[in-house]
Amino acid sequence: MDAQLEQHIIEVFQNQKKFFATHQTKSIDFRIKQLENFKKVFVAHTDDLCEALFTDLGKSRQEAEYAEIKLVVDELDYCLSHLEDWAKPVELPPVKHSSGSDMISKITFQPYGVNYIVGPFNYPVQLTFSPLVGALIAGNTAIIKPSENTPNVAQVIEKIVQEAFQPEYVTVIQGAIEENTLLLSLDFDYIFFTGSPNVGKIVMKAAAEKLIPLTLELGGKSPTIVHKDADLDKTVQRIARGKWMNCGQTCVAPDYIYVHESVKDELILRFKAYLDKTYPDSSLGKIGKIVSQQQVKHLAGYLSAAEDKVVYGGKYDVENRHFEATLMDHVNWDDAVMQQEIFGPILPFLTYTDINVVLDEINSRPKPLALYIFSEDSRFAEDVLNRTTSGDAEINSTLIHVGAHFLPFGGVGTSGMGKYHGKFSFETFSHTRSVLELK
Repeated sequence: MDAQLEQHIIEVFQNQKKFFATHQTKSIDFRIKQLENFKKVFVAHTDDLCEALFTDLGKSRQEAEYAEIKLVVDELDYCLSHLEDWAKPVELPPVKHSSGSDMISKITFQPYGVNYIVGPFNYPVQLTFSPLVGALIAGNTAIIKPSENTPNVAQVIEKIVQEAFQPEYVTVIQGAIEENTLLLSLDFDYIFFTGSPNVGKIVMKAAAEKLIPLTLELGGKSPTIVHKDADLDKTVQRIARGKWMNCGQTCVAPDYIYVHESVKDELILRFKAYLDKTYPDSSLGKIGKIVSQQQVKHLAGYLSAAEDKVVYGGKYDVENRHFEATLMDHVNWDDAVMQQEIFGPILPFLTYTDINVVLDEINSRPKPLALYIFSEDSRFAEDVLNRTTSGDAEINSTLIHVGAHFLPFGGVGTSGMGKYHGKFSFETFSHTRSVLELK
């Protein structure tokens, strides 16, 4: 790494440490004013963000505005409207001490200090700025490293941050492995990482060496169970929206479907009809771009390893990073496509007759970030929830929980640790401090 850049990164970190030590960020008024100004700057760059998202990921204007920009604004508005209440100390009833004196207690919320936020490529705006909102409402400063895999978006993110904040408060550091390695060597007070489990292990190891608290938002193979009583039209529409948004590059996308044998053929027919109607001139290139040519080739490898199992789609364009919405049938756990999270527009189908076998298969593998159940029988759905573990779950829908600011979002086990959004972001980025006074 260039020595000048290395010195710059260290100076940025030291300046944020000094600024946090002034205690300015602990003021509720300061936090509100900073975030209100950020909102103005952020919204003003909507066109720039949409253009960059189209260039890097092929996202349509509609998808970019909803899934990237609106979710950040909604999160910001929700947090600002509740910040004063969340930040108030929680007063507890007096309790008698063994000496006879009263113990007066309260719970307070303190910012950790200087935070390191690592953004991913798949939703580079929303999954970078939503954690930032949480860090700032809790009174922290932040250094952000956007994903190097979406360079145009990263440049707009940096421009927004430069216009909205002073560098000693919030700063963007561009870069890849070298820059991230240097940043992880610094004494941050909190780390928030969104990305793959493999890189998450590196981040966690670096944090462990310095005992730095952290949140990991990772991923995994999120299963979808379609029972024999499911409303098939509704099921197809709701799974399709969740699976093919952002060309399948969504950490909580339905990764595969376990469908009851009695309705499997009909379900696939309806998926084909839906895709034909939604993408009448072929879906190639119309559901966005894969992040890199290398990833296109990786996804293509799943198809070449089981060509006879591709029942819809399967076309791709390496040069332009396009990949068609694709269905695979007669898939089993030995197939390459089932060995790791797909993170692309390929949807495999497995069948079942005995739900106990399905749950044994799911439970024998790493805990997923999301679990989706499609059934009109609430007892069946509740039984599946009670007998499985996942970061979060939905019944008869997909992806909606990610934008629900009143719900905690996060993984479990290899799909992550820690929760955020709304009040849960405030709590995640705050140290909960107990204070006791003996009268």
